[in-house]
Amino acid sequence: MEGQHAALKKILEEIGPCLVAFSGGVDSTFLLKVAHDVLGEGATAVTAVSPSLAAAEKEDAQRLARLIGARHILVPTSEVDDPRYSRNDSARCFYCKAELFRVLGSLTAGTPGRTIVYGAITDDLGEDRPGMQAAAQAGARAPLVEAGLSKEMIRRLSKRLGLPTWNKPAMACLASRIPRNVQVTRAALALVERAEAAVRSLGYRQVRVRLQGEGARVELDGEGLSRSASPPEKERLIAAVVAAGFPRVLIDPLGYRPGGGAS
Repeated sequence: MEGQHAALKKILEEIGPCLVAFSGGVDSTFLLKVAHDVLGEGATAVTAVSPSLAAAEKEDAQRLARLIGARHILVPTSEVDDPRYSRNDSARCFYCKAELFRVLGSLTAGTPGRTIVYGAITDDLGEDRPGMQAAAQAGARAPLVEAGLSKEMIRRLSKRLGLPTWNKPAMACLASRIPRNVQVTRAALALVERAEAAVRSLGYRQVRVRLQGEGARVELDGEGLSRSASPPEKERLIAAVVAAGFPRVLIDPLGYRPGGGAS
């Protein structure tokens, strides 16, 4: 792990001034921290803002960039207006990331030599990751992959560096809550965002509110499932999701699982 950390620093030093695609998640926060440690003002965090990013996540990214001391830019992206994205097939993530890297590329136009870096990790290798294809086409670098860093390593190193994200739950864009081939709309994204915010306001930590027909399927981690087993608590949770705008609510007995809304 120490070797990978040292390798990352060396890679970033060789890359030089860069724009860090920054979501505020575990991986991009660690990348930004190390990039800022190595490059100082040469590392700029850029967060894409669109209806697929929850307002709470945008605010968290701003807070984390301030904590690190890095320059931070918010840029609007328009993937939701792209019919290739909104049709929500297996290529959705490609068009999302293509839009992200297009916008980041426009920021580098006036500063030749500034590289775009993003937080892909070794755990992503071997998976179907259309976003990585879009990154490769845009010439973006993945320093965490190049340094051989896994999620577990990044969490441990993040804790050592004092980053509050070391144990942050996995996050994903709001569109991931919409089943594959069901159209992504601004209204659907806003509905999911309201419902998840309502559940988190009750103290639940790992939450996914996924569209299921006209209703919602709520996924919770093990601790959340145990808590929601109490009838009064279950009623309170369901009432919160209904108040957010869903007419029907199911608490998934299988709990949270990544990609649970893809099929």
